[in-house]
Amino acid sequence: MSGRRTLGPARLIGVAIVAVALFRLAPAVLGAGRHPVTPADAGLPPVPAPEDNPVTPAKVALGEKLFFDPGLSADGTISCASCHRPERYFTDDKRFSRGVGDKPGERNALSVLNAAYNTNLLWDGRSVTLEDQVRYPVTHPLEMAMTPERVEDYLAARPEYAAPFKEAFGEDWIAWENVCQALASFERTLLTGNAPFDRFIAGRRDAVPAAARRGWDLFRGKAGCAGCHRYDRESPFFTDFEFHNTGIGWSAPKPDLGRYQITKAREEKGAFRTPSLRNVGKTGPYMHDGSLADLPAVIAHYVKGGEANPLLDPKLHPLVLSEAEQKDLLAFLESLTGEMTYPLMAAAPPP
Repeated sequence: MSGRRTLGPARLIGVAIVAVALFRLAPAVLGAGRHPVTPADAGLPPVPAPEDNPVTPAKVALGEKLFFDPGLSADGTISCASCHRPERYFTDDKRFSRGVGDKPGERNALSVLNAAYNTNLLWDGRSVTLEDQVRYPVTHPLEMAMTPERVEDYLAARPEYAAPFKEAFGEDWIAWENVCQALASFERTLLTGNAPFDRFIAGRRDAVPAAARRGWDLFRGKAGCAGCHRYDRESPFFTDFEFHNTGIGWSAPKPDLGRYQITKAREEKGAFRTPSLRNVGKTGPYMHDGSLADLPAVIAHYVKGGEANPLLDPKLHPLVLSEAEQKDLLAFLESLTGEMTYPLMAAAPPP
């Protein structure tokens, strides 16, 4: 664990912070001009948070500031928001995001919307908490390429961070653990829901076109999509949070082995986490390697039964779907674009 860095000379302001439920916190923290979407009105369950890092307005505000700060990268050019752009539903439009020195990453950037609900994080599930997950992009050599100590030194030398850290954690120093807790707290407010599909499920039949309604029937019927992209009232995220080999990237000269790199279990070679389908119409390119440019290509991949390999998930098999049915599936997927607790417009770094 890294050491602590004493805060700079800026005036330290102590405040009393009361932990509040996130569904009441989100609109207050996110401010005027942002969609006041809360878990309740977005059709989402309560947002979980660990006992040792309760969400507070001060932590969220600090986490937001950190999220947009390129100073957390080794060359001062890359922030979390460089690859998780609000105007792109917290993804980017690249197959592989570019890190420090314009180096390409190794996997496609996943959206952080609704990440607070994930039981596994990153494509290979190496993290099970947001506090742990935020460490990887900051320290990864192809992404932000920093060390915890360098992050602490950078922040301690910036007078504008003194008061926010004091307010959030009540301490006169900056610690790497607190950086991770603040970023995680901010990410717990990044929610998405209230899509046309949600309104349809709530009883408004006219919220989606007839093609999308037919696509929903296919999705949970003969197309078999719901076998991995689970949806129900208890878990309305369109993912089973599990890992599956769909054959993507298997034939590459040096295939990415995904979950196997973490578990070393042979059966998990080439398996990757099932991503949520919320906002999927806006978050291409797709798959862990960004190799499928658009949703018709994704649908075609599954219609042919994935890419054959010895460890292909048994749920995958060739589908008999007409061109019209594939268009219906596409219409359904496009009905999953929802509202966010953060603005869709390009976001400037907070003051």
